[in-house]
Amino acid sequence: MAQQPQIKYLKDYSAPAFLIDRVDLKFDIQDDITRVQSRLVVNRNDKAAASRELVLSGSARLTSLTLDGERLAAGRYRLEDETLVVNEVPDSFILEVETELAPAANTSLMGLYASNGNLFTQCEPEGFRKITYYLDRPDVMARFTTTIIADRQKYPILLSNGNKVGEGLSDKKRHWVKWVDPYRKPSYLFAMVAGRLSALKDRFVTMRGRDVALEIWTEPADLDKARHAMESLKRAMAWDEHRFGLEYDLDIYMIVAVGDFNMGAMENKGLNVFNTKYVLARQDTATDTDFEGVERVIGHEYFHNWTGNRVTCRDWFQLSLKEGLTVFRDQEFSSDMTSAAVKRIEDVKGLRAMQFPEDAGPTAHPIRPDSYIEMNNFYTMTVYEKGAEVVRMYQTLLGRDGFRKGLDLYFRRHDGHAVTCDDFRAAMADASGVDLDQFALWYSQAGTPRLDVVGDYDAEAREYRLTVRQSCPATPGQDVKLPFHIPLALGLVGRDGRDVPLTLAGELEAGAGTRVLDVKAAEQTFTFVDIESEPVPSLLRGFSAPVELFFDWSDEALTFLMAHDSDSFARWEAGQTFARRLFLRLIGDAEQGRELALPQGFVAALHAILKDHAADPAFKSLMLALPGEAEILEMVTVADPALIHRVREFVLAQLALQLRAEWREAYDLNLTREYRPQDAGRRALKNHALAMLCRLADAWPLETAREQCMKADNMTDQLGALLALRDRDGEERSDCLDAFSERWAGDALVMDKYFSLLASSQIPCTLEHVKSALSHPAFSLKNPNKARALLGAFARNMPHFHAADGSGYHFLADQVLALDAINPQVASRVVQAFNRWKKLEPGRQALMKAELERLAAAELSRDVYEIVSKNLE
Repeated sequence: MAQQPQIKYLKDYSAPAFLIDRVDLKFDIQDDITRVQSRLVVNRNDKAAASRELVLSGSARLTSLTLDGERLAAGRYRLEDETLVVNEVPDSFILEVETELAPAANTSLMGLYASNGNLFTQCEPEGFRKITYYLDRPDVMARFTTTIIADRQKYPILLSNGNKVGEGLSDKKRHWVKWVDPYRKPSYLFAMVAGRLSALKDRFVTMRGRDVALEIWTEPADLDKARHAMESLKRAMAWDEHRFGLEYDLDIYMIVAVGDFNMGAMENKGLNVFNTKYVLARQDTATDTDFEGVERVIGHEYFHNWTGNRVTCRDWFQLSLKEGLTVFRDQEFSSDMTSAAVKRIEDVKGLRAMQFPEDAGPTAHPIRPDSYIEMNNFYTMTVYEKGAEVVRMYQTLLGRDGFRKGLDLYFRRHDGHAVTCDDFRAAMADASGVDLDQFALWYSQAGTPRLDVVGDYDAEAREYRLTVRQSCPATPGQDVKLPFHIPLALGLVGRDGRDVPLTLAGELEAGAGTRVLDVKAAEQTFTFVDIESEPVPSLLRGFSAPVELFFDWSDEALTFLMAHDSDSFARWEAGQTFARRLFLRLIGDAEQGRELALPQGFVAALHAILKDHAADPAFKSLMLALPGEAEILEMVTVADPALIHRVREFVLAQLALQLRAEWREAYDLNLTREYRPQDAGRRALKNHALAMLCRLADAWPLETAREQCMKADNMTDQLGALLALRDRDGEERSDCLDAFSERWAGDALVMDKYFSLLASSQIPCTLEHVKSALSHPAFSLKNPNKARALLGAFARNMPHFHAADGSGYHFLADQVLALDAINPQVASRVVQAFNRWKKLEPGRQALMKAELERLAAAELSRDVYEIVSKNLE
């Protein structure tokens, strides 16, 4: 590889030699360039090692440098690799830096860039250095004042952080706006927006009477799709006050939607910049899942105002301090706004599908990594989603009240500061009096812990003993793991289907039906007394820890839990365990050449779910869904993707055939006359049933899907019909796809759904369709949403990405190279599709390795280099 790694280590952290008290920024926006003037009030940091050199990060074109009013000659400073070093600086001084930028040429979408004629910024984690030279690190917190000057016809809207304090005319054509943020912040939270935008406006009165102006800015044509986002914002603000006592602190809260954005959204103080995907939602263009996603991300970025902005992370190794905590908060918010049971299951499904493989792959890392080459690569499922599970475990161990006390102490101690994960843990421990020293291992050890549990009932003693053994597999750089502190929530279900009151040996009184055990040793035994008859254990209720759990339930016991468990997650998990066990058996049969057969006990269990008309339809739909192919791939030692796909398709086909009448009944019973948001669960179950029926050779479901697609008044049903037809290579599919693409050609977000449909299809010519889509008028590789929609969906397409001839691998590697030249951050996400190559059978393993080696021989960005190199280690 041409690019050599420059590795940063947590152990090498040192405090900055200088701090910046105040930043005055002026953006002079011209037609092709933007001139940035930065005035920094700098002071030596008495808590750091002394230095006579000021070292700033930056990569913009430097045009002028002045220290205390004196323009510096070339000998007083030097430009090195993305750094500016100023020699012989005093203890306190004012540094003025001028740079020039070309936003239209910035395809990385980091720093200041152009999108559809408007200007936007993205500075997390290290984008501010693309704008000016600065101490671009999160532990340098300063007060920012921003003045923006631009042509008032081309850029009528000029926004930045904080409160607007002034505006006026510079001349007949140009105007200016000045913003002041009263709160100290690191540079990654800076934002600036300029352009032709329209605003949806509203107000919110906080619990202490602050009147806050709310504004959501979009392209003028999209303004009618912002109402759901606004209502979501107001719900999030009210919820945070009620749940955590946290109130908004500025006079205005703004959200700006942009179609070209690398991430989901960004929590810049008072001025959130959002991917349009998480702002724009209207019944005819957004699915129920999209509506939920908008509400979740709106909440997430708002919640960052306290967990990320008011208290931020000392360094980027501590990223989970703000992200894991804020994901947990948005999960709790979404649970309260929708169904807590459904939300918890969906979160666990996502964790298992994406984070568990990350924990088992070449890029495995703790939620607080020890090192990195490119910080962009650590915006991962581990840091975010596993980080949220670690925060949830605090609440599980301490209780909701104990967690709230810990969070309150955290804010009292650290408001306005940049801190570490250890500071958060210390606040939780000190507020509760609970020893959390061993819990710290969740921050430093990678991998998914495994719990092997054995139950033993002693009828004579009326005792049930549960022995728990924990282990964790080796991960890169960590061969040996110490025991974690794992909260294991469980219940014991009696023959009558009710929870047995639980009393641990040595306790005087029976406890509740669910208990949380502190699993701290490599092996522990817990004894429950006064158990009248042998129970069925319900383990890991609520998914109380991000672990893999193994217990030798019989098929009958799993069916019993599916029907009777009082914990919704455990009911769902019993069904998933049954299905996973079934897939392993069938894969073994297929490998041995035996005829595949579906056990009637499994069919009967799903039949019972379909006939339970009193159950929540959304929960029923989840209970009826099988583990995905990616999850099954992780279950086997050596994976043959074609075999996995064939086995799963066999199971689905048999369930469609044997439960044909029940699927038809589920479809008919969940039809609705009009679109109502509260019927999302019914739509989910109805469309699930339609997809199953379309696996049959019957004409009725295909015609029904065509009619639903053509006549649907909402995107959920239209897309549901298209998904049902996606893998049926016939005129119904072609007619609906053609009509869909023609109708929505001008809507960028809906066309993303079209590209995902093409790339995820199982029909034989899918790769050719994907290649053709690259030249579709609505597609651009420069747009992250488009790249993710097409390439991301193709990488998850088991039969086509893993084609036996390697064509899928070769195609995706080509696209990684093309993307890397445009946007390395997006390219590094796409290349992670190769992370599990060592898991595959030898033929595909060799083909995938060859593509990684081809990538390694190219000139790569740091982003892609890091992923490729770790794969080939």
